[in-house]
Amino acid sequence: MNYLIHLLIYLDIYVIVALSLNLVVGYCGMLTLAHAGYFALGGYVYALLAITLGWSFFPALLAAILIATIVSLAVSLPAWRLKGDFFVLGSLAVQALLFSLFYNWFDPQAPLGSWSNLTNGPFGIAGIPKPDVLGYNVADPISFLILATLLTVICAGIFWRLKASPWGRVLIAMREDELAARGLGKNTRLLKVQALAISCGLVAVAGALYASYIGYLDPSSATLNESILILSMVLVGGVGNFRGPIVGAIILITLPELLRFLHLPDAQAANLRLACYGLLLVLMMHFRPQGISGEYRLK
Repeated sequence: MNYLIHLLIYLDIYVIVALSLNLVVGYCGMLTLAHAGYFALGGYVYALLAITLGWSFFPALLAAILIATIVSLAVSLPAWRLKGDFFVLGSLAVQALLFSLFYNWFDPQAPLGSWSNLTNGPFGIAGIPKPDVLGYNVADPISFLILATLLTVICAGIFWRLKASPWGRVLIAMREDELAARGLGKNTRLLKVQALAISCGLVAVAGALYASYIGYLDPSSATLNESILILSMVLVGGVGNFRGPIVGAIILITLPELLRFLHLPDAQAANLRLACYGLLLVLMMHFRPQGISGEYRLK
């Protein structure tokens, strides 16, 4: 039973991640590889505020959203000029920068949270407290599942409302033909900044949930492999609609769990998982480029 609850919590977290990325990839048509960096950023902000300042869950969560939204400018400002492959390379540079900050911003002689030891580097941050909601400590798995599901429903509701709004329809128009959208008087630069800010803010929610659930966070959450996993969820499930990222998250979260029944060593299972992701992406790009449930084919 605990194993199933654990799997459902992970699914909640990555549904938020996939939906947030779909706002940029599926509705703006911009392929980004920096999403894992913002996922980890949300987790680090929550962990530092909860451990060093003793903040409860929701204030720390709001701070994580705010900081991730501000840092999203690192991706959205280059998006004004960079397009296509160049934007992908720009987002990859941001991803590498965030990973480097998480990995190198530490001093073993200084206390955690000080200016010289903000992230504890490769050793990571341990002892991250469980969420404290209205004086109730969400420590048992069922309570945490309820909290994670509630936040997932809220984030999904925000995404649904945005995509159905006039703002969401303008995003789609920009995706289809940016020059035509500009000709109609739409500020496409502002649209990109807004979409990336909302996307990074939502993924910070998932990062804070992940950090509080696991109780430990290190730079491995911001690696390129993690970004590829997140992007795979969106591409395999399908972009440009609501259900595609959810389908992709379900497939790519449950797929590694099936490998457990093969009783492979951990190193072989990890390599096989990456091989399965690669094979799945190749097959999807060949037979169904828009994804299993997608409505838009990336160009």
